Amino acid sequence: MNFSSPRRRFARVAVAGLALSGLLTACGGSDDSGDSQSSGPVTLPFWGWANGQDAVVKAFNASHKNIQLKYTKVTDQLTMQKQLTNAVKAGNAPCLVQNTAEYVTSWVAQGALADITQYVEGEKGKFNTGSWASAQVQGKSYGVPTSSSPNFTIYRTDLFKKYGIKAPTTWDEFIAAGKELKKHGIKITNYAGEDPSTLEVLAMQAGAHWYAIDGNSWKVDFQDAGTLKAAKVIQEIIDNDLNSKLSFADYAAVQRNYDNGGTATRQISTWQMAGMVQNFTKSFGDWGLSPWPTFSGEAAKTPAGTNLTGSVTLVTKGCKNQEQAAEAALWMSTNTGAVKTMANPETGNGVMPALADSDAYVPEAVSEKLLGSNYQAGQQIVKDSLKTVTTDWTFGPNWTAMFTEMQAGWAKVVSKEQTVTQLLAHMQEWTVNDLKSRGISVKG
Repeated sequence: MNFSSPRRRFARVAVAGLALSGLLTACGGSDDSGDSQSSGPVTLPFWGWANGQDAVVKAFNASHKNIQLKYTKVTDQLTMQKQLTNAVKAGNAPCLVQNTAEYVTSWVAQGALADITQYVEGEKGKFNTGSWASAQVQGKSYGVPTSSSPNFTIYRTDLFKKYGIKAPTTWDEFIAAGKELKKHGIKITNYAGEDPSTLEVLAMQAGAHWYAIDGNSWKVDFQDAGTLKAAKVIQEIIDNDLNSKLSFADYAAVQRNYDNGGTATRQISTWQMAGMVQNFTKSFGDWGLSPWPTFSGEAAKTPAGTNLTGSVTLVTKGCKNQEQAAEAALWMSTNTGAVKTMANPETGNGVMPALADSDAYVPEAVSEKLLGSNYQAGQQIVKDSLKTVTTDWTFGPNWTAMFTEMQAGWAKVVSKEQTVTQLLAHMQEWTVNDLKSRGISVKG
């Protein structure tokens, strides 16, 4: 993803205290998934995609006699949603599933997840507030958060120095830097046609609320002031051809472009550094970190991230051993060895833990190989970014379907077939109609 896809997510997925029945449709869940044995250890199927999880599973199995995890690696986050949909329908979903916060409400709406509040609420104090909320819907826990999402800019310090450009502190400065780099055949950012998370995170930062709860209904607004402010920035970047248009379908090509200096910055989180470290050959030591750009005249505020970051380990409703599944999920998110494995970009995904005090893991999550002499300064940028994260973003019950629809429109935005505001107008109408078609009360 261009930014920080999967999103913890430091966002509230719903408002506590409201009746679930008026806001979410619910389907019956299966009781057949998960393996239960009358003797011997309980075996829990676990699906995930993150690098390093297989090593964490091995460590868990080695230290637990009565619970064993059976790990299956899925290709990626989007593949996970498709495969999990099919498994839920077939009644053979795994007990444990890696996912990201934007999908939690949707899966609860489908009746696919187990309420494990009674098994995990005593451990709440070990996690930061935003990450804990990412695995909840209306105050009930359906999983355990595994990571948080510090967001910042990574940029080619050598290219910025060569052309006399300072690291942008605002979006206006970012656009100005992009215009200067363009003179030298360099793009300042990359907008993949399949990845509208660019629009999502800027809208989030600008104070937008695509979904909100109003009484017993969902309120939908893709055209509020914050979203339009974000749209203006994106449109100017596209209109001035300041962005590359490389699809992450060819991941290697995207990484080569960064490595070769074809694109000079990314707004990312720590986990995306892992792909850079694993694929670069030329530019190690040439990268530095700077804060996420602000909107002019506003205080520092970073989005909570998007899909892929801020992961959660969810427990499915059909799992026969939900208490043991909750125990395993907690261990993977709190065990020091497991957390270090996942935080390191070489052994895991470079994700920051969801723990209340995660500063100690920053050296693990930030690559010295990638940053070189900028390594120490980069650590402070990461720590500071966690202090300004958005905490009031809400994911709607049809987020998966909405995001898929937005992907199609975003591709047209990147190719200049339509404007960002035209896409937003379409998403407003489409989302309201989609929620109504699902029998969900909606205003908008």
